[in-house]
Amino acid sequence: MGGLLDCGGVAAPGGPRVGCGGARSGAAWPAWKVLPITFERYCIFCRIIAGQAPADVLHDSERVIVFRNQLRWVPVMLLAVPKEHMTQAQLWESDLLAEVGRVASEVGREHCPNGYRLVSNAGWEAKQSQEHAHIHVLGGTFLGDYVNPGNWW
Repeated sequence: MGGLLDCGGVAAPGGPRVGCGGARSGAAWPAWKVLPITFERYCIFCRIIAGQAPADVLHDSERVIVFRNQLRWVPVMLLAVPKEHMTQAQLWESDLLAEVGRVASEVGREHCPNGYRLVSNAGWEAKQSQEHAHIHVLGGTFLGDYVNPGNWW
């Protein structure tokens, strides 16, 4: 399944291209951001941002969206996501990181008044499962140790 997709958004035949970056309104995405991609590079976060996939959205501003993670490993699992499709490294090397971090912290304080953890997994060995940059907001329970040193070897 190939075709022109906007970082995960949908290019309807004869219709406007919709992707991330606040394109919920259906505005055409800049041509330089339209990439030929295949099903393997499908981005659920871009589809959520474009309003084409369901999500429980808790914050939606011009450049950042926060929604509940479908995983339920701890009571509160939220994702703070830049609307622009980028990798984790690109987020951490950009000026946008401060805004995503500020929003993640605000939402964390609101939903986890007794404490929360901000986590950013980068790469396969860190268990990153979505290519689109994001910061996890975790809480609602005692989170314990960061890592178990006994399992490193």
